[in-house]
Amino acid sequence: MTTPPFDPATDRDIAIVSAQLGRPARNVIGIAARCVCGAPTVVATAPRLDDGTPFPTLYYLSHPAATAALSYLEATQVMNEFNELLENDDDLRAHYADAHAAYLADRESIAEVPEIAGISAGGMPSRVKCLHALGAHALAAGPGVNPIGDLALERANWSPSVCECLDYSVG
Repeated sequence: MTTPPFDPATDRDIAIVSAQLGRPARNVIGIAARCVCGAPTVVATAPRLDDGTPFPTLYYLSHPAATAALSYLEATQVMNEFNELLENDDDLRAHYADAHAAYLADRESIAEVPEIAGISAGGMPSRVKCLHALGAHALAAGPGVNPIGDLALERANWSPSVCECLDYSVG
């Protein structure tokens, strides 16, 4: 199996992600997207944690400004709007199902974990549950792969091309 393209995580990356999250980063296997300044924005996390716990969220949003922007969207009920779009748009629903399949393929290329087989993230393939996970997938996979993640990033008051990082004076 081949793994999805992402940068290996350096010790400095892990220190930055830990600072971003406010806790030690765990089981990071790579950096799937970066801020324009180079700081991690999305981490790739092992499908099975070191303690044996299955972890379906391969792409995890770590950037505080991105997380805050998507949290704001969730608080303003944008997920209801996106769920309605899914319900009423056959093409969007098919594209979202393709995003689910792509997510599963990426994760399964790293490891197959029977307990989470068929489970992706963010509510895929049939509903919108977590904009953080969908935005992380969109950032990691690039535009056009996850249509709901793309919509969320378009609506968010945040852009990966504008640095809003804190001073990560670590390592």
